[in-house]
Amino acid sequence: MEHISQLAAKIRDTTASPEILVISRLFLPKKAAIGEYLYNRCLQDPERVVVLAAGCTGDKVFDQAQQFPIYRWPNPRYWLGSFIGSFLQPIFNLICSFVLAIKLYFRYHYRYIEWGHSYEFPALLLLSYILPIRFFIYLHGSDILDTLHNPVWRSLFKLTLTRAAGIVCNSYVTQDYLRNIFRLETPTHVIQPVVRPEKFGVGKNQGNLDDLRGRVRQTYNIPETAVVILSVGKLVKYKGFDRVIENLPLLLTIGVDVHYILCGQGSCEPELKSLAQRLRVDKRVHFAGYVPECELAGYYAACDIFAMLNLLNTKASRLQSLSIVNLEASYFGKPVIASRLGSVIDIVRHEENGILVNPKSGYEVFQAFKRLCTDQQLREQLGRKGKELARRKTLHRSLYISEPLPNGLLN
Repeated sequence: MEHISQLAAKIRDTTASPEILVISRLFLPKKAAIGEYLYNRCLQDPERVVVLAAGCTGDKVFDQAQQFPIYRWPNPRYWLGSFIGSFLQPIFNLICSFVLAIKLYFRYHYRYIEWGHSYEFPALLLLSYILPIRFFIYLHGSDILDTLHNPVWRSLFKLTLTRAAGIVCNSYVTQDYLRNIFRLETPTHVIQPVVRPEKFGVGKNQGNLDDLRGRVRQTYNIPETAVVILSVGKLVKYKGFDRVIENLPLLLTIGVDVHYILCGQGSCEPELKSLAQRLRVDKRVHFAGYVPECELAGYYAACDIFAMLNLLNTKASRLQSLSIVNLEASYFGKPVIASRLGSVIDIVRHEENGILVNPKSGYEVFQAFKRLCTDQQLREQLGRKGKELARRKTLHRSLYISEPLPNGLLN
């Protein structure tokens, strides 16, 4: 990793001349969906990118292991405390990203900026006037909402989008929302997230997953013949985990040997445990607690159905409810039961790789569980399609097809 004080350090020998500066306040190893999204983007063209991001815990070791150079600005929370540091963080991000982007231009003479989100976008707008570069801006949904509260901020954001070479949305729902808010002629692209299997620590050998499946089921004394439902996420009310628990007695009544595994921690854990006890299914509801990513593959392998019944239907929740765990479950060949809300419909295609439901309709939810629990052939069919869809990806270099890059970006 190279911090501000190391801008004069030598470029590593294995790095080509980068043409693209990727800027984000969120980047690995900090756990965040945007950071994961941008990291996967950089892995597609490691010889063409240089990254400028906010510092975070563990960044030195992480950055040194990457194939592309990473520069960090410090996090003020480390030296001003969490309260004052949190207050100053947006201003600090804006100033540091602006100043360091200029310094890095004189070092690399990059031709493009890819701004990883709409946060602190005024820095990008200023850079577009000062530097001889073109830029792309990434939008993830909820970050757009932060720009609309103030009329001046909104006008500046629209100007930024107008000056962009292209806008990249992480879902079609985000793209549609943007088009409804602004009438723009700027080319808009949808590049959905992808799953990076390396973070799960498993190879391509199916035998490894079969072993992991057996271990997890053995841990919770679940027979191989039982149907296992899995959910992964923070245990909070709006995630709808209680909807799954409420369906277990009904499934048992029709003869389904079913178990439910919950991976995650949160304030609703006592409430969910109490619900399971009242319904007398506490022996079939297994709280795994926090499960690190390197162990999640075993849980995806162990389940037969993945369920996420998000209950929120606000504008913010519709834009931020893409839920990468739905995509990960599909990657492991598991059919998904999910709420028919927001960006989820970009990942879960009804009757193709899962079933979309109204989470507030008890009948609809039960029928979805009943169908998948009693029809193994349907589970396998949806799982196969889900795996196929999850492994498709759009290369970010497609953004530059119409851009004049004499150095062969598309090679």
